[in-house]
Amino acid sequence: MFDTHAHVNFNAFKDDADIVIRRSFLGGVGIINVGSNYETSKRAIELAEKYPSDIYATTGLHPIHLAKGVFKTKVDEEEVANDDGKSVDFNEFRQLALSSKKVVAIGEIGLDYYYRPKTKTRMEEFKSKQKEALFMQMEIANDLKLPIIFHCRSAHGDLIDLLQSSIINHQSSITGVVHCFTGSWQEAQRYLDLGLHLGFNGIIDKLDLSEPIIKTPIDRILIETDCPYLAPKELGNIRNEPLNVKYVLSKIAQLRKISYEEMEEITTHNAQKVFKI
Repeated sequence: MFDTHAHVNFNAFKDDADIVIRRSFLGGVGIINVGSNYETSKRAIELAEKYPSDIYATTGLHPIHLAKGVFKTKVDEEEVANDDGKSVDFNEFRQLALSSKKVVAIGEIGLDYYYRPKTKTRMEEFKSKQKEALFMQMEIANDLKLPIIFHCRSAHGDLIDLLQSSIINHQSSITGVVHCFTGSWQEAQRYLDLGLHLGFNGIIDKLDLSEPIIKTPIDRILIETDCPYLAPKELGNIRNEPLNVKYVLSKIAQLRKISYEEMEEITTHNAQKVFKI
């Protein structure tokens, strides 16, 4: 099976990334390490290149990093600091994506309205920066014929409208996944209508996502951990890792009323199809 959204490339694994990766392989779990800024994207590629198979990388700029110059956000110590104040050069991300055949997607990119500036003017500035960055990175994905890993938090309406507009204006489809899906079934339907997959992880221990999990076509479901975050509730407040994607798989199989083995086969095939791995 594949953990389609991991961050073993993050600071949380700086001392034992290779141990965690090998433990995942021994447990039958492949890994897609997802970039969130230039440094973590580069690190994802470095890790992927160390192994012949079953580990891949993505490159992208998470929307929260666009808060710089708009408002101050809390530094995520689990990630890798990227607070040098430099302006973003998306051509660097393009070149990074071209630097390795192990890069299988552009992401994670998208919209995040969870952290909000104090004024409406600042919020609109933040939204505008995010949308501009999203469009630019979607163009990279289109040019390189790569799927997209979308991040969306507290912004499903805007992201869906933006994607629909992009498809109409460019007369082209979009492939990829809305990772860590937390929306309603109605929002899930709209993403599915756009041709996207939905990624589910340990957030299902905190939110009731049973309706979208049950109703989403089974060939459009991907499993993930988003490690080091969102550890399964059975394990308590620990650092999550790719091997724990098995807990997510088990819970989805239970909700879908099919065997663990069948769900494993289906989601593995889904990951292979989306990311061409």
